[in-house]
Amino acid sequence: MENFVVSARKYRPVTFDTVVGQKSITSTLKNAIKNNHLAQAFLFCGPRGVGKTTCARILAKTINCENLTDNIEACDECESCTSFNNAASFNIHELDAASNNSVDDIRSLVDQVRIPPQVGKYKVYIIDEVHMLSASAFNAFLKTLEEPPAYAKFILATTEKHKIIPTILSRCQIFDFKRIGIDDIAKHLSFVAEKENVEAETDAMHIIAQKADGALRDALSIFDQIVSFSGANITYKNVIENLNVLDYDFYFKIVDSILNKNITQSLLIFNTIIENGFEGQHFIIGLAEHLRNLLVCKDQETLSLLEVGDTIRNRYADQSALCEVMFLIRSLEITSRCDIEYKTSNNKRLHVELALMQLCSLREKKEVNTNVPIAPPQKKTELQKPKPVVTEIKEHKKPEPVISEEKQPEKPIVSDKPMEKTPLPKIPGSISIKRNIRKSDEEENRNESNKPPKPIKNLDFNQEDLELHWTDYFNSISEKLPSFASALSKYKPELKEDFKIEFKIDNKIVANDKININNVQAYLKEYLQNSELSLVPIMTEKEESNGAYTDQEKFEEMKKRNPDLKDLKEQLNLEIEF
Repeated sequence: MENFVVSARKYRPVTFDTVVGQKSITSTLKNAIKNNHLAQAFLFCGPRGVGKTTCARILAKTINCENLTDNIEACDECESCTSFNNAASFNIHELDAASNNSVDDIRSLVDQVRIPPQVGKYKVYIIDEVHMLSASAFNAFLKTLEEPPAYAKFILATTEKHKIIPTILSRCQIFDFKRIGIDDIAKHLSFVAEKENVEAETDAMHIIAQKADGALRDALSIFDQIVSFSGANITYKNVIENLNVLDYDFYFKIVDSILNKNITQSLLIFNTIIENGFEGQHFIIGLAEHLRNLLVCKDQETLSLLEVGDTIRNRYADQSALCEVMFLIRSLEITSRCDIEYKTSNNKRLHVELALMQLCSLREKKEVNTNVPIAPPQKKTELQKPKPVVTEIKEHKKPEPVISEEKQPEKPIVSDKPMEKTPLPKIPGSISIKRNIRKSDEEENRNESNKPPKPIKNLDFNQEDLELHWTDYFNSISEKLPSFASALSKYKPELKEDFKIEFKIDNKIVANDKININNVQAYLKEYLQNSELSLVPIMTEKEESNGAYTDQEKFEEMKKRNPDLKDLKEQLNLEIEF
């Protein structure tokens, strides 16, 4: 009976071109060999199963090959390559630093370095898990690593680069290996399956690749496990059953129920997931990932970030077309908050169910918002009706258009123009998701509650009408904007010619708040039915001086308000510090 060899060993790369997912590193090593720019020591660092030791062996084999190919690969025919393939090479030594981490082990290695190679150009020492060496062993290794013989090359490999002392790092040429991409792992698994005469679905290979988390060795181990479970036919269903992975179909169904506002169906699907043995946090993390993939599908430029099979990719594209971007962003915020608060919740199942209910209710808000655009045709008809009335007023009052036309050039001089240059629609330009969501909520509430604006007829009004609406407005915003309302309601506005409204203000910060002042002006225009009125802020003398109180002035001001302070100062014999 033939001995079974695991796929991770059987299909281990033997040339630079067969290394998976490390193109930049293999190209650099091949160019170094071609140009004879080999460093004396290399440090290969990165996560497990990404090819560090494999590349170290290929490099050691290639630099000792007597007949390099045009592609800078080992020939596999010379004496050096043959001895390496048979694990009988005297020029390549591997040391496991996890079990040989003492000073004596390093001294033994240093003694071997003194002996030149009998066959080949270089003696190569591969030290795996080099971070396990003791501090004394590192110090004993420093001198040899810095000034080795010309024929000696050191290749160090580690998964924990931060544990290596800086003096070692400074003597090595460092190569950082990256996690292997899901597509690269899936393609390599398909290659291995073809060699082993195993039929495998593409989606099944992607699930294995995702489970491996960037480690090709782990992916090949999972592949062997699935072959033992399902035989020569690997299906998507077999993989998710064996690996205990939550099926994509659950997430597609749950999002469909959310889009249909079906709270009952979403809770039943979640109950099925719990009964299958999955934890609530595992589900909510997967749902957030599913929503993220739907958001990625909304733009062709980000479609490459979706690392799934072709069949699943098409399902994502179809469901993404049914979702709006703002709905997906809000859903991601709810699932993220649920994930963060999950561990601290006493009733974890209810916590997830509440999140599902909130997701279903998001769709209701969106429907209310979509009904709002039905109103514009009515607004247009209402706006068209007042036009004859305006023309009639202009016919009876012929001098008024002349006055308004003459006064128009003077308006840019007044502070009214900068107010109009800062319109409210510029606010959504922010990159903050929360601010955009808050702004859209305000717009929805405003569309639901406010009636269509009444046509402005440029009616006359007096000082009493002005003060009445001025007070009403600031009473309505006193809770939301207390400082702004307090600063402007302190003084009464004064009606001037040409419907100019002057108001005093003694706070420079509030005076520069053009957005809120513009809101006041819009409110007065609507309720006083006059589009020609304009607000003109007048700074008081106190603010115009813009001077800070001295300590003496502060005391004098306090003494005016409370005369007893003077007696207190004299009785206690206090002095003001300058």
